[in-house]
Amino acid sequence: MTTETNTIDFSKFANLSPFELKDKLIEVAQTVPDRALLDAGRGNPNFLATLPRRAFLRLGDFALEESERTYSYLNGGFGGIPDGVGIVERFDTFAKQNANAEGVKFLQKALSYTKDRLGIDKQVFLNELVNAFLGCNYPVPDRMLTNIEQVVKQYIGQEMYGNIPMSNDFDLFATEGGTASMTYSFQSMFNNGLLKKGDKIALITPIFTPYLEIPELAEYELDIVELRLDEETWQLPDAEIAKLEDTDIKLLCVVNPANPASVKMSDETLDKIATLIDTKRKDLFIITDDVYGTFADDFVSLFAKCPYNTLCVYSFSKYFGATGWRLGVIGIQHNNVFDDALQNQSEEQKLLLDDRYKTLTPEPRTIKFIDRMVAESRGVALNHTAGLSLPQQVQMALFSLACLMDAEETYKDACKNIIRQRYNTLYKNMGVEMEKDVNRVDYYTLLDLDVLGAKMYGQEFVDWFKGNSKGKDFLFRLAHETGVILLPGKGFDVVHGSVRVSLANLTHHEYELIGRETRKVLDEYYHDFITATQA
Repeated sequence: MTTETNTIDFSKFANLSPFELKDKLIEVAQTVPDRALLDAGRGNPNFLATLPRRAFLRLGDFALEESERTYSYLNGGFGGIPDGVGIVERFDTFAKQNANAEGVKFLQKALSYTKDRLGIDKQVFLNELVNAFLGCNYPVPDRMLTNIEQVVKQYIGQEMYGNIPMSNDFDLFATEGGTASMTYSFQSMFNNGLLKKGDKIALITPIFTPYLEIPELAEYELDIVELRLDEETWQLPDAEIAKLEDTDIKLLCVVNPANPASVKMSDETLDKIATLIDTKRKDLFIITDDVYGTFADDFVSLFAKCPYNTLCVYSFSKYFGATGWRLGVIGIQHNNVFDDALQNQSEEQKLLLDDRYKTLTPEPRTIKFIDRMVAESRGVALNHTAGLSLPQQVQMALFSLACLMDAEETYKDACKNIIRQRYNTLYKNMGVEMEKDVNRVDYYTLLDLDVLGAKMYGQEFVDWFKGNSKGKDFLFRLAHETGVILLPGKGFDVVHGSVRVSLANLTHHEYELIGRETRKVLDEYYHDFITATQA
């Protein structure tokens, strides 16, 4: 190893989030000038859905025409709020005049689809979209616009229910991405007395780092019980599922498909969890974060398997290449454990909450938990200005419609193929053949240094590598010598020595290079091992 990396004190980075550690790795990689940086750390995709974005722009052209009609006698770019009278006829004329503009035909199909499949009147929906694009009113309802919610519900149902008969008996709350959904969920559960400091919660680990970090914050101080995935199959063993029988555990947090492993829960695992919940833990709160579910084959969410108990978090960021749009939703069934728990609270607790929400309604006890989340997102006092930006809701609806109307799943197949081809390329260039797994999703992959080391060099090498703590400097050595940036599995609570590779954010050629360069560094470690054992 070079002297530069030998001088780094790795211990001082021990408590950093893997996403903060990535910045340190980039600093190390950039000490070598004029070399390409291959950052496969963060999972921001380098692909995106273009058609619903074009539709958004064309809708904007029409919306501005509608606005300018109101004050057409004035100059200076002055517009008003469209009233929707005759809007469908004018749109038909607009569509004919702009027939060659990509996105216009999409909007025509969208109005037809929502009328035929969801029973939404064309005039009502088009007027909602036009006014929402203009952003000229506050969000009303503040939780989500009425018809946009119906569209997004249909999309969520299509993607989360798999082969289970879909229900639309749930509400959605449009949020500023999946991270906002996580924040509002914990915050609202605490402010409503559903969770208290010191309560036990269960995490299915390894897991997306914030789920490890949020419970430890001073305002929460939750007691974490880990349900450990088997790091070979990435499924929950029976003994881990059985931990949920502990009635002191109030909440279960799940990321499915898993992050960093990028493997979905098998049907068998889902059924075992659902059976335990149904027979022994009907009182358990569940949060399932299903952002990567749309990349999986035949995906089924706990939101469908355990509907009464489960709050679903979904983000449009990854699948549509929309991390900068900040689009997410929270879904809760009409009949749910959260509302029932509120009804079963002590009179003392109910009086405290009556006082908290008294400015919203004369009967605060009737406010559903999901609507309390809306209020909590604006500190209750500013509930009248709550709600996701309306243009954001429009783009969310157009993303949803793009998939709902794609009967042949052209976009979905393209998304799956691009990440799976990169997976195969990475391992091929490392000289490793991986076994097939029907539950693997491949948005990320974990390079398990124990498994790979044994496959490539034998168990004695692995014992030497671990015994000499080589895993601690592997990422820095890789960054310094090759410019390759990966994230440590340990940051996601992975037990085995491993690194996470995002397969979403670089080119096919760059994954070839990452495979070769990673193998090169591992070969150097093997040379060090041979030298050490022969000395």
